[in-house]
Amino acid sequence: MARILTLTLNPALDLTVRLARLEPGEVNRSETMLTHAAGKGVNVAQVLADLGHHVTVGGFLGEDNPQAFEALIARRGFVDAFIRVPGETRSNIKIAEQGGRVTDINAPGPQVTEQAQQALLNQLTLIAPGHDVVVVAGSLPRGVSPLWFQGLLVQLKELGLKVALDTSGEALRVGLKACPWLIKPNTEELAEALDCPTDSVDLQALAAERLHAEGIEHVVISHGADGVNWFSPGTALHATPPKVSVASTVGAGDSLLAGMLHGLLSFDVPETTLRRATAIAAMAVTQIGFGISDDAQLARLESGVHVHPLTEQ
Repeated sequence: MARILTLTLNPALDLTVRLARLEPGEVNRSETMLTHAAGKGVNVAQVLADLGHHVTVGGFLGEDNPQAFEALIARRGFVDAFIRVPGETRSNIKIAEQGGRVTDINAPGPQVTEQAQQALLNQLTLIAPGHDVVVVAGSLPRGVSPLWFQGLLVQLKELGLKVALDTSGEALRVGLKACPWLIKPNTEELAEALDCPTDSVDLQALAAERLHAEGIEHVVISHGADGVNWFSPGTALHATPPKVSVASTVGAGDSLLAGMLHGLLSFDVPETTLRRATAIAAMAVTQIGFGISDDAQLARLESGVHVHPLTEQ
């Protein structure tokens, strides 16, 4: 299997609260409350590990509360390449209602100094070679500028890695200038980054053509319950997921990205890659937490995914 590096610059302890329905301004009583070491790159890493890949995880961790992350890293057998920084890793609250709606309350994260940023760049110079792909996912912590972030992506490419990028806002805008190998925005994130509408298949195809010309090979656009569109040179496919009972949508996009990388690195045919990735994302929304929990369930979900060539409806 492949060696994959994931970078989560702004990880989080996710506190997921499950309840029947959130009533703002009222006393709400939870059904369950779970805490996970998370962040987009960390979530991707867990799914990739379940798919058999060797994973190194890195980014910035607060030195005051690393225990949950260190326990996860040890349990999963990841290589730990996180740079510890003063302060606490942020905590995010996810309020998951029975109907599938999730309300996020995300904290900003610790301040990351220029010294810590340089330490990460130095570490990547040593450890990145030999990995097949690097996943750079999630938001930027305080102290990390978009310009520095763009330089990080360029350095990773110069080290010989294929870069898979999953972020939003200004980080995605500057990240596109580094021409990563793969991007996975949703429709709104892509439209904001490109300053153009992307709300139809034709418009997405035009955007993807523009990105291909700039050197971005794979454009994966997620549409939540409506599925996913994938544009690469010679490939334009849509996958519709099966209907499932939704526990939480947290981690669905991360699971989709992990599934796409697995298929691409395994040299599967495009239809197989997209079908499996969509099924992995569908499984993610049925559970609280990250990873492939049931191979038989995944096979059933995969059989319910419909993949077809993209045409304007």
